[in-house]
Amino acid sequence: MERKVLIVVENLPVPFDTRIWQEATTLVRNGYVVSVISPMGKGYEKEFEVLEGVHIYRHPLPKEGNGFLGYFNEYFCALWHEYRLARKVRKEVGFDVIHGANPPDNIFLLSYLFRGVDFIFDHHDICPELYYAKFRKYGILYRIQLLLERLTYRRASIAFVTNESYRKIAMSRGMMKDEDVFVLRSGPRLERMRIQPPNPSLKMGKRYLVAYVGVIGQQEGLDYLVDAAYYIRNTLNRDDIRYVICGGGPYLETLSTRIEALRLSGIMELTGRIPDDRLMETLNTADICLNPDEFNEMNDKSTMNKVLEYMALAKPMVQFDLTEGRFSADKASLYAKANDAVDLAHKIITLLDDEEMRVFMGQYGYNRILNQLSWEHTHKALLEGYDYYYTKKRIRDAVIHPVHQWRR
Repeated sequence: MERKVLIVVENLPVPFDTRIWQEATTLVRNGYVVSVISPMGKGYEKEFEVLEGVHIYRHPLPKEGNGFLGYFNEYFCALWHEYRLARKVRKEVGFDVIHGANPPDNIFLLSYLFRGVDFIFDHHDICPELYYAKFRKYGILYRIQLLLERLTYRRASIAFVTNESYRKIAMSRGMMKDEDVFVLRSGPRLERMRIQPPNPSLKMGKRYLVAYVGVIGQQEGLDYLVDAAYYIRNTLNRDDIRYVICGGGPYLETLSTRIEALRLSGIMELTGRIPDDRLMETLNTADICLNPDEFNEMNDKSTMNKVLEYMALAKPMVQFDLTEGRFSADKASLYAKANDAVDLAHKIITLLDDEEMRVFMGQYGYNRILNQLSWEHTHKALLEGYDYYYTKKRIRDAVIHPVHQWRR
């Protein structure tokens, strides 16, 4: 029987969303028929295209919500486009299961609108904790996030989660059975994360380059990075470091204004979203990389792709001491006190001034990716999960619709 999967993701375009793209192409390479619905984005404006065997349908990106009405409008618009395109996929390609990747936790509703279609939950972010990290308050919207998460898990036949912390949430708040939850870590593909010679000109005359890559959002802790850079230059009197922050996001303009106000523009560059080749050049030139995600319930339980990508390029790093961050990096990172920009600054200087430590940590991280955490290893959970789902579905369908043996 041909296995047809529809993957739906709302917050990032495909193939820019690395995890979704790796999942989709892996399934295609293993005989699945895969369609993806995602928003449009810069460089991804086509409404439809087929890439590496994946049928990609895109819709306009809804305006990011703020407050109850803003969130309702954003989620309703996205859900309408997803339903509209899902009908098109059903007619043109077909699907027997919807694989929904949050945020938000409302994609499961689509599966009720198509007869005989199951739902698989791909848990990327814990939305209640994400909401609190953004707005620092509980209330009706927080409670709605908890409800939607619970309903999502209730609808899911199986769930893919990014780490053991999320697995615990799936079985506690989501009330999933142990055997229905698969830990699918977002390991980087080594064919994309290639080590290459550095480009010294990117240092702009400075001795060291410190790099960050990721979403530029309020909850990413980039203010700690800026505060650390200010402390290093003005208190520690170190002017031999250049900082490059790669990525786009809603906090980019605010962060840029703050950098200018602190007169750090000469040593700190915000690149915005950049092509892969330029990103790889920057990261390969960096002496160390940073993960300044602040300590909160969201970040402490979440696995950050940038940490694994730094390790894939043999880059040592500094980050705050977070549960999943420490699991991923282990000895490939120095760990600063939670949400302490001054300690972050001192850890940066400690690592920059010790080349032997940098080499050891970089090689340790690379070996950890090579032997355990690359997509070449972690993707097996995806295939195991789907094999389990289709076996479960076959048994269920046989019970509901038994084959009658008529005797003559």
